[in-house]
Amino acid sequence: MTPEKIHLIMFMGQSNMAGRGTAEQAPAVPDGTGYEYRAVTAPDCLFPLTEPFGKEENNIAGVYEPGMKTGSMVSAFVNAYVEETKVPVVGVSCSKGGSAIAEWLPGTPYYRDAVCRMKRCEAFLKKQGILIVHRFMVWCQGCTDGDLHTNPEVYRIQTADIIQAFQKECGIEKCFLIQIGNHRDDPDLYLPVQEAQLRLAEQEPDIIMVSRQFASFAERGLMKDEFHYCQEGYNLVGAEAGRNAGRYVTQIK
Repeated sequence: MTPEKIHLIMFMGQSNMAGRGTAEQAPAVPDGTGYEYRAVTAPDCLFPLTEPFGKEENNIAGVYEPGMKTGSMVSAFVNAYVEETKVPVVGVSCSKGGSAIAEWLPGTPYYRDAVCRMKRCEAFLKKQGILIVHRFMVWCQGCTDGDLHTNPEVYRIQTADIIQAFQKECGIEKCFLIQIGNHRDDPDLYLPVQEAQLRLAEQEPDIIMVSRQFASFAERGLMKDEFHYCQEGYNLVGAEAGRNAGRYVTQIK
């Protein structure tokens, strides 16, 4: 059944947005509440949202990581978000594991791919007569910049530049930011990026921090390797972020 109105959300970032979990352990998304728009592989229809979200969305000229997306936080996010807003979500995947912030700057292949996917989705929805009530993005990225020791102020400025450019090109209203966690074996390695993300949310009114829970998962045993989380972890963060984003949206109607 085609929805009459939706919230359009682009899910962007690196591997912990793409999802390295176990799809079978992710929550099911109830019929009629969440859809995936596959801008690369099937741009003429909507699919019920399932995990692994974005698995087949590989563009050799942009975001390309075949076989890497195995289970994400997106289903949990959408379930919690729709519970708050009562409006279905159409999600678009554009996330690439191991990507540094400089690789997402305006004009780069990843950025151009994201814009193309968003605009293609919007054109499809309009053609189908589906009302787009809100347009948002969810962003989770930064571990690679921690590994590279990117200057935190450079990281903050470049992230703001990407989000602001994407807002202008695609009509995005707000960016819901999910703070990165810690390296499992080097607890202090990602602290400068985490702090830069906090400053970003404090200084930019259109960037809303919706979860900081990843930072607790190393101590809680919810990591599957040095960088990534088990599906339980993705489910927890997705639910928290979706709930906080949904509550925020209900206040701006």
